[in-house]
Amino acid sequence: MDMGMVGLGRMGMNMALRLLRGRHRIVANDRLPEKVDEIVKNGAKGAYSLEELVKKIKRPRVIWLMLPSGTPTGDTIETLRALLGKGDVIVDGGNSFYGDDIRREQLLGSVGINYIDVGVSGGLWGLKIGYCLMVGGDKKIYKRLGPLFKTLAPRDGYLYCGSVGAGHFVKMVHNGIEYGMMAAYGEGFDILNASPYGGNLNFAKVAHLWNQGSVVRSWLLELAERAFKRDPKLSKIEGYVDDSGEVVVRLCPLFIDWA
Repeated sequence: MDMGMVGLGRMGMNMALRLLRGRHRIVANDRLPEKVDEIVKNGAKGAYSLEELVKKIKRPRVIWLMLPSGTPTGDTIETLRALLGKGDVIVDGGNSFYGDDIRREQLLGSVGINYIDVGVSGGLWGLKIGYCLMVGGDKKIYKRLGPLFKTLAPRDGYLYCGSVGAGHFVKMVHNGIEYGMMAAYGEGFDILNASPYGGNLNFAKVAHLWNQGSVVRSWLLELAERAFKRDPKLSKIEGYVDDSGEVVVRLCPLFIDWA
């Protein structure tokens, strides 16, 4: 398929590469020209503006956004609204709020542009392993974009979740679970470290052990094992993590309402 990719950060770049390997034709754009130059070397067509991007994609166009949620995504959609035509599709693969999806579908639908929201999980390893895709929007458009989803995801790795917003809603809950799991692992290893046995425990080996048939096994624990191998006590890691507010701001009020 023909597709435009807007945003060549850690996720967007590797997703574009995976699509290229799947023999899709990709036209790519990023605010940094050097990112566009890089993906061109890997077989994509470069576009150094949204106007150029739109002109280089065959109609009906499909443009996938991998941008930070909020203003960057919103501004880009506003620009594309004036450039695209009836039957074209905008796919938002970032961590947008599902309420924004509903509003954007109505805005774009008024001029005949289709909108699909896709929650994407997979991180830096998605290029090799594939991406878990949670999709919301018109089911006919979902089926039309099936070849893209099939290339990006591993087997059974994508799902139609429902009407617009459903994909990002499922991804929001997914992220809440992820953060809770990370907090639990962190607290657990901290307890081990503070115990009388902490000085003799190899935390990398403990993490590896727990991934052998234990009910707490997970990919996150595999990543913890790798981290402990590099830094046995994580002494080089600062006790600070950037927070977008995605789960606290968006998910917790829902729990309060439902309770």
